[in-house]
Amino acid sequence: MGKTAESVWKNCLKFVKDNIQEQAFETWFSPIQPIKLNENILTIQVPSKFFYEWLEEHYIKLLKIALQKELGKDAKLVYSIVMDQKYSGKDPYTVRIPSSNKEKLQPQEIDAPLPIDSKKVKNPFVIPGLQKIKIDSQLNTSNNFSNFIEGETNRLARSAGKAVAKRPGGTSFNPLFIYGGVGLGKTHLAHAIGLEAKENHPDKTVLYVSTEKFTQQFIDAVQSNNRNDFIHFYQMIDILIIDDVQFLSGKKGTQEAFFHIFNHLHQKGNQIILTSDKPPVDIQDMEQRLISRFKWGLSADLQVPDYETRFAILKHKVEKDGIEIPEEVIDHIAKSIKTNVRELEGCLNSIIAQATLNKKEITLELTQKTLANFINHTRKEISIDYIQRLVCDYFKIPFEQIQSKTRKRDVVQARQLAMFFAKKYTKASLSSIGSQIGKRDHATVLHACKTVKNLSETDKVFRGYVEDLNRKIGVE
Repeated sequence: MGKTAESVWKNCLKFVKDNIQEQAFETWFSPIQPIKLNENILTIQVPSKFFYEWLEEHYIKLLKIALQKELGKDAKLVYSIVMDQKYSGKDPYTVRIPSSNKEKLQPQEIDAPLPIDSKKVKNPFVIPGLQKIKIDSQLNTSNNFSNFIEGETNRLARSAGKAVAKRPGGTSFNPLFIYGGVGLGKTHLAHAIGLEAKENHPDKTVLYVSTEKFTQQFIDAVQSNNRNDFIHFYQMIDILIIDDVQFLSGKKGTQEAFFHIFNHLHQKGNQIILTSDKPPVDIQDMEQRLISRFKWGLSADLQVPDYETRFAILKHKVEKDGIEIPEEVIDHIAKSIKTNVRELEGCLNSIIAQATLNKKEITLELTQKTLANFINHTRKEISIDYIQRLVCDYFKIPFEQIQSKTRKRDVVQARQLAMFFAKKYTKASLSSIGSQIGKRDHATVLHACKTVKNLSETDKVFRGYVEDLNRKIGVE
């Protein structure tokens, strides 16, 4: 029986799989389809031009060895590339490109979309009627490294940020993915990196944008039929900082646009910095190809600051503002507020305001009185993940169980309660709640809410569960 494209490629994959990491194999080789075999020439189909370029740059030597083992020393590889034309309104088409058969990527003559004319690309940050020669980086100069206090809980992220600012695109931290809870300094650090990178490399274009603004710009571009201009604008940025990237969840069109921007920037060696309230693996309703790319560089978390860091933050702030405060007051605040930096500074501001308005000295007694009021009115951030874990702890059920497909009565009950409280105390949509709690649909969430309500009215024991969990969540 003669060799076929399928049999040759299957044997090539066996060789490749033995020589690279499993994740790299799944990402770059599993999507490839063998198309045809013509004597010693194998044609394979890859999903995009970026895909082809990545293979040529990183795996061509491996592919060459594998092919020569199967087809001899004159073996040749040809790529059939699906050229995506979604943004120009044309149907996808394919181009055939012979492999360079060299370790380094060589320029290829292909029929690709028209080159970008930077003079014609619209800047979504330009106010109508005004023209800007340079792009405003949208950076807040007060959020710099000098007032981002280093501690055990942020050292990795801060050090990585410093390295990126020194050599944007020149480190293995691309993208740099910074994640952590509310008020821990993600946005501050992102601005600090941008500011220092701009100072170190004045020739580079730095841009900070929140995901909310990015999404709105994309919507505006779609409505005005300027999607190409929107994507091409962002593809020209040297250092792109996207804040709160988790808000791309569920936004398929915006994710698609960002995917093209990310690929282009990463391929050019431009720096990408992302912030999120959770690590890449925990972001729901996000395309897996984006999640995979978020993990290409370094994921660095910002944790709740320890006592020493909290004390240093407060000390720095009072010295910077020129305010005299006894150390016992700073010590008391640092020991009392353990949640995040934002609340820590907010508490200090409240104490200073109380003293100023009432014309009193800042004493330990005034601090204790203000703190008692401040803590009583501070509400926990309620997230779907927080609710799920609280419910699991309450019923002594492993977190994996509530996410599983099991129909055991106690697990189903816990899952329904988690859905009920998620709908009641978060702003998430029914689809998002279902997706995050066991990958269910919105109809399941609606059914769960009705079941909990009915059981609360008819089952005294179950009503006790609801009341207990209500108190634990912190909402009476």
